[in-house]
Amino acid sequence: MDRQEALNILYEYTRTDALRKHAYSVEAAMKAYARKYGENEELWSVIGLIHDFDYERYPDEHPMKGSEILAEKSISPEIRTIILGHSDRSGVLRETLAAKVLYAVDELCGFVIAVTLVRPTKSLSEVTVSSVLKKMKDKRFAAKVNREEILNGARELGVELEQHIQFVIAALIPVAGELGLNP
Repeated sequence: MDRQEALNILYEYTRTDALRKHAYSVEAAMKAYARKYGENEELWSVIGLIHDFDYERYPDEHPMKGSEILAEKSISPEIRTIILGHSDRSGVLRETLAAKVLYAVDELCGFVIAVTLVRPTKSLSEVTVSSVLKKMKDKRFAAKVNREEILNGARELGVELEQHIQFVIAALIPVAGELGLNP
């Protein structure tokens, strides 16, 4: 699967701009981590793009329904397993580095974007690790973001939370425009 095929799937199933932007953010973070670890950037990019493609239509069955749809489209079991692992409710273990990274960046990308959107400049480069950590303590802020998954993701990936947050912020800056933000 290449990026265009992934985009086709994303756009076929996802209508909201917000969820599409989330996919772009996770794609950027996955690609940056692939580069850092010397992994396949195109593969990790595709995984980031389609990890939530089924969420809008099948929120109660996500990501299991998405895996079924991807199987029908002859998408590899490797990709489907990685995507299944980003949700604790799937019960699929995160055994590969790509699976651990997807889990680690998914909620964090959404949270970093939320922190950016409340800044007057809406500039990612002005978001600091300390501002993200401060907002994480406010349970009312971006209440739907699972903070426990952010913490567990960094732990499973074996990186310090602060370094992980900084890495994700840096990964999102080049695609800020696509996310409706300023660099």
